[in-house]
Amino acid sequence: MGTQLYQHGAFLNTCFDELNLTRPALIERIHRAYIDAGCDFLETNTFGANPIKLTRFGLAEKCAAINTEAVALARRAAGDTDTLVAGAVGPVGLDNPQPPSAQAEQSRQAFDAQCDALAAAGVDFFLLETFPETAELLIAIEAARRHPAIPIVAQLTCTEQFETLFGTPIEQAVTTIAACEGIAAVGLNCSLGPADMLEALKRLDGVTDKPIAIQPNAGLPRRVEGRTLYMCTPEYMAEYAKRFFEHGARILGGCCGTTPDHIRQIVKAVRPLAKAASPKSAPGRITVRPAVVKPAFEPVPLAEKSQLGRKLAGQKPITCIELTPPRGVDAGKLLDSARLCREHGIDAINIPDGPRASARLSPLVTALKIEQAVGIETILHICCRDKNLIGLQSDLLGIHAIGLRNVLLITGDPPKLGEYPDATGVFDLDAVALTHAAGNLNSGLDIAGNPLPQPLALTLGVGANPVASDLHREIDRFRLKTDAGAEYAITQPVFDTEMFFAFQAAVEQCNVPFIAGIWPFTSFKNAEFMANEVPGVVVPDAFLARMAKAGSADDAKKIGVEIAHEMIETLAPHVAGFAVSAPFGNVKLALAALGRTRL
Repeated sequence: MGTQLYQHGAFLNTCFDELNLTRPALIERIHRAYIDAGCDFLETNTFGANPIKLTRFGLAEKCAAINTEAVALARRAAGDTDTLVAGAVGPVGLDNPQPPSAQAEQSRQAFDAQCDALAAAGVDFFLLETFPETAELLIAIEAARRHPAIPIVAQLTCTEQFETLFGTPIEQAVTTIAACEGIAAVGLNCSLGPADMLEALKRLDGVTDKPIAIQPNAGLPRRVEGRTLYMCTPEYMAEYAKRFFEHGARILGGCCGTTPDHIRQIVKAVRPLAKAASPKSAPGRITVRPAVVKPAFEPVPLAEKSQLGRKLAGQKPITCIELTPPRGVDAGKLLDSARLCREHGIDAINIPDGPRASARLSPLVTALKIEQAVGIETILHICCRDKNLIGLQSDLLGIHAIGLRNVLLITGDPPKLGEYPDATGVFDLDAVALTHAAGNLNSGLDIAGNPLPQPLALTLGVGANPVASDLHREIDRFRLKTDAGAEYAITQPVFDTEMFFAFQAAVEQCNVPFIAGIWPFTSFKNAEFMANEVPGVVVPDAFLARMAKAGSADDAKKIGVEIAHEMIETLAPHVAGFAVSAPFGNVKLALAALGRTRL
């Protein structure tokens, strides 16, 4: 709010909080801009609206009026939307970590006055932010707790050394604050840009089970032609917002310098992630075996479902290569690649659900064309992103009807920003619920428990990510997938074998065979992209260093194949097989990694 007011012409020596009374239309206009950008809640323009700070402007007696009008302006801007209003409370400015009793009491009275006014005006929750030390924040929390029906989100600020202003490690400070009664969420804001804030967030892993709030500055301020500007682009902030979400933060936004454009890009980047992580239909709402309806049929044994199922049941090594559906409708080159795979003894072609940012042939049609024209089995990805539960069930029935038998059931990545930036994800189900549904169909029951004329015979695969940032959640979800009826798993590309073996040991009781994902690097740039931009992939520094030594494009491909082949040799005794990607459609790289041909 302060940055926006400055950009709209407010002088720095102005009391920004008093503008609620003197320029209400400006405050409301700024609020509306953030609502239009898609925010879930607004902060009232009350960061410094406590009697101590207002005294500097001779406005202490207007504390209640300023806070009351601030809430009214935010409510008016929110209109009939679901936008919440957070009562913003900033520090009064203690000058030492353990204030004398008189100073502490003065601060307490100031926070009491502000919180009382905000509560009376009807805020949805208190947002205590930018506190430099726990002592002052604890005083503010005590004031907010005088209104027990109103939740509290408490945020500290920290230095580049990941300490509070007075030297307390943020892990210790956040633990102390999170333990306070009435705290709904705890986190960090201000002072740091996105990159440093991500490192700070990583330090908070496991210190509390409360939701974490993260609001970095839009970079560090710079003076440009007499104006204070924050240099982080909206796209840069959005990219880091995705990483904050991946590392567990659930209240995301920005502090100084964060414009409506920043929020708009953050919303586009993160809201689909949240929707994918918390689908509307929880797994428990899809019943595997309805209590009042017995399975209509005995499921078809795995070995009788498909050639892939036969190999899985017989513990024979499996090889499959991933080929992405083509852009447009011409599948000629893809079919040629599939024929090359068949000639070299590959068991199946793995067909992902293509990127949402480009026009690609339907994965189902692609799989059918490959099986009909080439005579090699396919593993068809079924993604929860684009269809509701009725459409997904119809697809599963149709897949069986046209003779396809192998599926990989995945939640799916959120729609990518690109040619269709406003595309939305459906996510009626997630991979766990979809596996339940497919298991029911294999027993002759539809999603509602109604019997079918005959059962399906689909080989049910699921995804696994051994290097997930929230590994405990990934392990729990993998166990749910296997309980739901998963018969095999294909992992994300494996580069760190130790992490893979640790994950495999953690889910050993699931007794599901793993098909390890393998990605041959094509260049150092490709390796860097996989390391930094692809969720669910960890690339060791040693591999990046090897790729960086490549003297030419051909050398880079050879090194990439060598690394992939090393992964295969290390993992082979421990997995059921390999799913090798053909980077950028180069199937020869995948075959070379498997030792079926030379570059």
